[in-house]
Amino acid sequence: MSKKKALGKGLSALLEGSELSSSKSLASDTPRTPIGLISLKHIKPNAKQPRQSFDKSALDELAHSIKQFGLIQPVTVRKRSDKVYELISGERRWRAAEMAGLEQIPAYIRETDDDSMLELALIENIQRDDLDPVEIAQSFQRMVEELGLTHEELGQKVSKSRSAVANYLRLLKLPDTIQLALRNRDIS
Repeated sequence: MSKKKALGKGLSALLEGSELSSSKSLASDTPRTPIGLISLKHIKPNAKQPRQSFDKSALDELAHSIKQFGLIQPVTVRKRSDKVYELISGERRWRAAEMAGLEQIPAYIRETDDDSMLELALIENIQRDDLDPVEIAQSFQRMVEELGLTHEELGQKVSKSRSAVANYLRLLKLPDTIQLALRNRDIS
């Protein structure tokens, strides 16, 4: 029997078990240090952010909630230089806080290198299960290319099987029209 080069069991098999074991993630292995409030003007977005689109109406809703109740969950940043911080996670919260007119937001600061930052950003977004399948595939591809990880090593880092990683990466070989339908969740 020849090996299939397509998705095999389909997208539903690929997306099964998308919950990650938090005990194995980098987020739980490295301590975060609360640092109080940071000025929004000193926080820069993460260039390696896995999420590529931000739903305007969802941001409006979050901004309204932040106006009413404040920012409940701190963002996570790393210090780049004196008074300049880069987001690791929480870009939606950061954007919504700006829309809500806040000047400062609560943040955790982490000491991390570029490779770990990419891993943390990806893992945080996958754990929340709101990246579309193509964004996950693109993030996996970046980790393979930028960190030199094998599919097996990547699977261990994100608590997915090697075959699930390979299936996600195969999505990037689909025609653009199919990828767009996956991104819009028109097909599953």
